Amino acid sequence: MARRGFPRAAALVAILFLVLAGVGAPARAQVEVRMWTLLSGGDGARMRALVDDFNASQHDVRVVSTTLRWGEPFYTKLITASVVGAGPDVATIHLSRIVNLAGGGVLRPIAPSELAAAGLSGADYLPRQWAKAQYEGKTYAVPLDVHPLVLYYNKTLAAKAGLLDADGNLKKIVGVDALTDAFRVATARTGRRGLTMESSQSSYAIWRLWLAMLAQQDVTIIRNGRFTYGPAGAATLARISDWFLRGYAQAGLDYPASTSQFMGGNAVFMLNGVWEVPELVRATKAGTLGFEYGIVPLPRMYANASTWADSHAFALPANPGHELSPEKVRAVLRFVAYVGKHSLVWAEGGHIPAYKAVAESAAAKNLMPNAMYAAAANDVVYDPDGWYMGAAGPLEAIASKFLPAALYGYMTPAQAVHKFESESARLIRKRPPRY
Repeated sequence: MARRGFPRAAALVAILFLVLAGVGAPARAQVEVRMWTLLSGGDGARMRALVDDFNASQHDVRVVSTTLRWGEPFYTKLITASVVGAGPDVATIHLSRIVNLAGGGVLRPIAPSELAAAGLSGADYLPRQWAKAQYEGKTYAVPLDVHPLVLYYNKTLAAKAGLLDADGNLKKIVGVDALTDAFRVATARTGRRGLTMESSQSSYAIWRLWLAMLAQQDVTIIRNGRFTYGPAGAATLARISDWFLRGYAQAGLDYPASTSQFMGGNAVFMLNGVWEVPELVRATKAGTLGFEYGIVPLPRMYANASTWADSHAFALPANPGHELSPEKVRAVLRFVAYVGKHSLVWAEGGHIPAYKAVAESAAAKNLMPNAMYAAAANDVVYDPDGWYMGAAGPLEAIASKFLPAALYGYMTPAQAVHKFESESARLIRKRPPRY
């Protein structure tokens, strides 16, 4: 009896072992997450690396990313697809578009319990960015970064102009007159342009700088469907146009021409977003830049140090009729949490991480050149709330059509602002669209 029972017992043990080892058990299906992104170039490469790293880190979720053309083409396709239930599971957006997208029914809110299941909460993010991700008391996005307007400078030329301190860094500039004087001196003493920035018609840069300078004066742009900046609008644009009309900066440069002017050593200062950091780092490592550079936050020209910024963020399209299952939401937020916790990789693109533990880490504080301007995150201002506002939004397009005309002298600053107001009036009084 004992001899006949032994094989049977051995077989039972073997079966039990196979079950415990998972052999013969049905494999759990991998959840596929479809993401649409507007990130291209270096940002696109870094996001692809984060997606690949996440996919390799586990086997439950696989993110498949599709890159669409930046700007209005991306948002038009996202809006159109999402409202008919054909959008992606997650999309990268700009926080400046939250009112437009959340208010228009394009995005679904993310519940606190859903965030908590992924180990996330609002306390994990920089407060200004988390606040911007809210709409009517609900969370509609998870911030990834902050990318502010900053001031780059060529240390070789700035030294020649007498603008560096004993440590070889830019002397502190406070006040719009002091900044104007720095551009004047830089131009006179180096024979190069004191400043370069994107300044052609259809340029967004002038709008961003104008908005920042008004915010530094505690002046609002729009309230209750009315423009509120008053005389400060034309006066502030006049300060900007003066830099161009006096020859400190060259009008009419498109984006590539303005960055090339700085990279080629033909301008002392450059006003631009932090997204140019990777190119400066690359050129420095390759030995092709030809000068040492520095970066500082936008100088305080008026009452405070406000600087324009925007933020990339992750959002969940509404997709009515094809809403995400709880399992898919968990998968999406698992990926979002992974990217936030590994956003030091993203910071290599010049961006300031929005995930607080990363932003405040020793590694981030020592990351160069980001450490030169990281304090700017405390002073950022976004485009004002409004369905017509935000990255590549209709009001920004109108501003880029008229404000640069003052730099050429084609219009006075007052005329340029008036044209901007006249064409924008129909937008700001229009009922917000529900897509």
